[in-house]
Amino acid sequence: MIGKKIRLERIIDRNSRKTVIIPMDHGVTVGPIEGLADMRTTISNVVAGGANAILMHKGIVRAGHRGTGNDVGLIVHLSAGTSLGPDPNAKELVCTVEEAIKLGADAVSVHINLGADTEKEMLRQLGHVAERCSTWQMPLVAMMYTRGQKIKDEYDVNNVKLAARAGAELGADIVKVVYTGSPESFAEVVQGCPVPVVIAGGPKMSSDEEIFRMVEGALAAGAAGLSIGRNAFQHKNPTKMVQALSQMVHNNAGLSDAIKMLKG
Repeated sequence: MIGKKIRLERIIDRNSRKTVIIPMDHGVTVGPIEGLADMRTTISNVVAGGANAILMHKGIVRAGHRGTGNDVGLIVHLSAGTSLGPDPNAKELVCTVEEAIKLGADAVSVHINLGADTEKEMLRQLGHVAERCSTWQMPLVAMMYTRGQKIKDEYDVNNVKLAARAGAELGADIVKVVYTGSPESFAEVVQGCPVPVVIAGGPKMSSDEEIFRMVEGALAAGAAGLSIGRNAFQHKNPTKMVQALSQMVHNNAGLSDAIKMLKG
C-alpha cells in the first residue's frame, strides 16, 4: 500500500495527521458562483492560506488551474449532477480513476446521497471506484450525505453515523460528512468510523464565529480536519480565512485565536 500512503501524505499534514481541503467543485452543480469565476485567483488565495489540498473537476484541471504559487494536493472529483436535473440528489460518475491519474491527482472523490431515489446506483459507483482506487493505489474521499424523501434531518447523529460508516465500509480512505451540532454527538460519528472523518462546510454561514465554532467542536470530537468550500473561497479574505482554519486544524488554535488571526 506504499503508493496510497505516499499520495495520502500529499493531502494530509505529516505532523498533525490532519487536513484542510478546499472543495471547488460547485461549478457543475450551480455554475460560476461568487469565488469560482476566476479559478486561478481563488486557488492562489486558498493555497497561500495553507490549504493541504484543493478539490475540483477534471475540466478545471485541464484548463490550467495552477502555474504559480506553493504546491498543494490535488483531489479530482469523479461524480456530478446539476441543480437543473429532475433529481438534484442523483450523482453520476463523470470521470474515472485512470483519468485522474493522468491529470496528476493525489486522490479522487465521489459524492453519495444515502436516502436518495438513486442510492443503489451511487453505492454501486462507490464500490466500483473503490476497486479501481485499490488497483492503482489512489486515495478515495467519499462525501457521504443523507438526503432524500425519507430523511427528516440530515444532521441527525444517527444519520451521520450511518453515512460515515457506510463510506468506510465500502472502501473510502477519508469520509466527509456534515457536523452534527455538538462535540458530544460528533464524537459518536468519529468513534464509529475506522477511517479519518472530515467535516463539510455546507451553505455560506452568517458569521466567521459560527464557522470557527463548528470547526472547534468537530476537532474536539476527533475530526481529522475539514473540507470547507463556500465559507472559505467566498470569504472577503479567503487567504486569511484558510490561514485561520489551518491554525485551528494543525496547531490547536482556539476560536478566539482564529478570530484574532482573521482580523489581524
